Amino acid sequence: MEVAGKVVVVTGAAGGIGRALVREFARHGVAGIAVADIDGPGAQKVAAELVAAGTPAIGVRCNVGDEADVKVLVAETEAAFGPVDIFCANAGIVIGGGVEVANEEWQRIWEVNVQSHIFAARAVLPSMLERGQGYLVHTASAAGLLTQLGSAPYSVTKHAVVALAEWLSITHGDAGVRVSCLCPQGVWTAMTGAPDQDGTTNSDEPGSLAGSGEVMEKDFATATAGRDGMMQPQEVARSVLAGIEREEFLILPHAEVASYEQRRAGDRERWLRGMRRLQASVFAPPS
Repeated sequence: MEVAGKVVVVTGAAGGIGRALVREFARHGVAGIAVADIDGPGAQKVAAELVAAGTPAIGVRCNVGDEADVKVLVAETEAAFGPVDIFCANAGIVIGGGVEVANEEWQRIWEVNVQSHIFAARAVLPSMLERGQGYLVHTASAAGLLTQLGSAPYSVTKHAVVALAEWLSITHGDAGVRVSCLCPQGVWTAMTGAPDQDGTTNSDEPGSLAGSGEVMEKDFATATAGRDGMMQPQEVARSVLAGIEREEFLILPHAEVASYEQRRAGDRERWLRGMRRLQASVFAPPS
């Protein structure tokens, strides 16, 4: 798909990958961008930056885990720019721990990391199917293809995103709706302890892949997520735009992920043994 002249929505766009995405879309000459985030002032600040640079944009506060908010986001976008051509469901959170994590936290991460993608598709698919064209971009993670050491909730929900994206592509691809699934490894965002533009570091930054305080950012940066190098958000954004133009399903900014997935599928037992060894080395108590 050629993105020039298209109407775009990006959630989780006040910072991190989302903010990099809206800036990259703006550089490609889109007709209008909805910058959405639970951090309303942050979304409006990014939108104002785009408008000042010549790209039509609106900032919308949106709790992506609330379907009513997602419907309002789409309605406001359509009122400002017309039908949505590209919806990037990018917002997400991460919670550390395993099956012992409280039910309330499992529910929270399920709503933000999975239900939000369902709500987005539900809101824009009817118009896309009627027009015979549209694009859904789902931000998952390499954790959705492999696993995430130290976080069962993150791994489980990101696997669900990949499964949903595959289903949508299979079910609606022949009707003109294209689907991409973004699966990066380590990216320097608030989650991994990267400073924001103002020089601060905030592990609970709304709109990024932010943590709950239970997650040690160093674990995500030094375990599976960062072993092949940490990327800057703008590098990921460029990969996404290139993937959309090529209409690729899997967008892998870290190319190594493809070979890891193949190894996992080819010899699951060996892969599991290797991941246990990696886990033991990452989470070994200090000597």
